[in-house]
Amino acid sequence: MGEESLKRRKGEDKGREDRQSIQSHEPQTMNLQKQASLFLFPLWPIGICMIVGTIIGSGIFVSPKSVLANVEAVGPCLTIWAACGVLATLGALCFAELGTMITKSGGEYPYLMEAFGPIPAFLFSWTSLLVTKPSSFAIICLSFAEYASAPFYPGCDPPQVVLKCLAAAAIVVITIVNSLSVKLGSYLQNFLTAAKMIIVAIIIVSGIVLLAQGKTENFKDSFKDSKISVSSISLAFYNGLWAYDGWNQLNYITEELKNPYRNLPLSIIIGIPLVTVCYVLINISYFTVMTSTELLQSQAVAVTFGDRVLYPASWIVPLFVVFSTIGSANGTCFTAGRLVYVAGREGHMLKVLSYISVKHLTPAPAIIFYGAIAILYIIPGDIDTLINYFSFAVWIFYGLTVLALIVMRFTRKELKRPIRIPIIIPVIVTLVSIVLVLAPIISAPELAYLYCTLFILSGLIVYVLFVHLKFNWAQKISKPITMHLQMLLEVVPEEEVTE
Repeated sequence: MGEESLKRRKGEDKGREDRQSIQSHEPQTMNLQKQASLFLFPLWPIGICMIVGTIIGSGIFVSPKSVLANVEAVGPCLTIWAACGVLATLGALCFAELGTMITKSGGEYPYLMEAFGPIPAFLFSWTSLLVTKPSSFAIICLSFAEYASAPFYPGCDPPQVVLKCLAAAAIVVITIVNSLSVKLGSYLQNFLTAAKMIIVAIIIVSGIVLLAQGKTENFKDSFKDSKISVSSISLAFYNGLWAYDGWNQLNYITEELKNPYRNLPLSIIIGIPLVTVCYVLINISYFTVMTSTELLQSQAVAVTFGDRVLYPASWIVPLFVVFSTIGSANGTCFTAGRLVYVAGREGHMLKVLSYISVKHLTPAPAIIFYGAIAILYIIPGDIDTLINYFSFAVWIFYGLTVLALIVMRFTRKELKRPIRIPIIIPVIVTLVSIVLVLAPIISAPELAYLYCTLFILSGLIVYVLFVHLKFNWAQKISKPITMHLQMLLEVVPEEEVTE
């Protein structure tokens, strides 16, 4: 009996320690972040570092070819890259006001909830869960596959089956890593972020050296033979803005900044233009060694650049680009559980997707779900189609969210606004969003846009049946599924753990 009671007491102590560790997990992380901001980055540089690190990813190695394909000339191509940076800056300022006015997690979800009610908020979480975030994950992993396979297929395109298998393997590995360990995922992210900045610096410095040597022939008559239309510009913006994706997450750094109401907009005004300069310089570097035709024919633009500039050390470029794309994919997966948790807590998604692992303290069901959906997108899709599909969906809700800022200026005047931007900025962003969404549909309609629209609207059916009416039969079906998934994945609701 003495041994049994001792074992029981040890088990109770261990359970209490587990609960305490789970309870203290998030606050400890936040405290470490605050300590870093106080001791390492006392003012706005932490915001700039986070902006640059968040935005620069796989897009700059994939999108140049697609942007050029839509406008067909060097001059308009570079102009589009600069204009995308301006739009991202204006959008980030709008989100900075929203983020400091409504201090709830979940991205656009709480802003749409406050301004328009639960239905638009649910449609956003529905679209994010099943369209934008998994397709983003798929695009990044396909980018990884292109650069990882390029050295093995010199002078020709890798087979599609090779690209898709490599991308699926990357999704599986990243999903497993982030499901098993928060620390391992964060350590991997730190290493890959450093690698990303190294390859960006190598390309920019190489381009500046080539320009100094007089490699400017590809910039003569840079607007000649360009193809300019509302549709082509919109599609070029889709691909350019993909490289800037992440600007809407910048209000999450509010708690890590000292004096955020001054330093957050300052970080945005400095940080995103800094990214814009980097992107324009990288594109200029590409054009110093490639004509427009050569760039369009290149399977992996940065690899072609490395072969022509850095030979015999050209292997550095695909290696570091692979690190960069894997880092972007890992970052996407690392933050995947936030929106799902908020939507699950509101009763707008399956509860099991907001559960966390007892052993590893990770949102394992959400991460595994994202990985599975991303693999489904990889099977029929290619990068350009998925980027258009993603951008169309995401700019519908970016536009709605910025419109929410305008609406709340009149309907929620009592809300405190530590950051208040001129009303003309959200008006401009809203109008540009409308053009970006409608122009491709009107001038160059494709079935992908129709499928995306129908999928978003199908969320209304799901909302009415399972959220508004709360059909009992759905709960009866989901309960045994949730129970079996809990046992299989060893996950529990966070509320239960933190009690």
